[in-house]
Amino acid sequence: MKRFEERRQDYSNAVDRLKEGLEEEETQIVIDGILHRFEFTFELAWKTLKDYLEYMGFTEKTGSPREVIQSGFKQGIIEDGEAWIKMMLARNSLAHLYDEEESRKVYKNIKEEYIVLLQNIREKFEQLL
Repeated sequence: MKRFEERRQDYSNAVDRLKEGLEEEETQIVIDGILHRFEFTFELAWKTLKDYLEYMGFTEKTGSPREVIQSGFKQGIIEDGEAWIKMMLARNSLAHLYDEEESRKVYKNIKEEYIVLLQNIREKFEQLL
């Protein structure tokens, strides 16, 4: 449980930093920073979820982000599994994204959808403690 608690705190801080960035004026450097913070925050989200699932004894198929998301949905921790898979695919696309138009779409989704998903699971983690 200690590992989950520590990672949960790191995740909570990452969500706060992402929200902070989203409140800044939209310049190219800010958007680039948001995309980077999003990647980092998503990584902490699925790894925190994995820690919790392992602590609770749900260790079947908790290796990849997709498997962890599916298990989290199955256990009722994640409410919208499809939205989380979409968010994971957006995160994956950023590693190979050189198209400014596409990166703007991901930024828009972060601002309008993904931040809500990330905040919701943070609240869920806090309830689980």
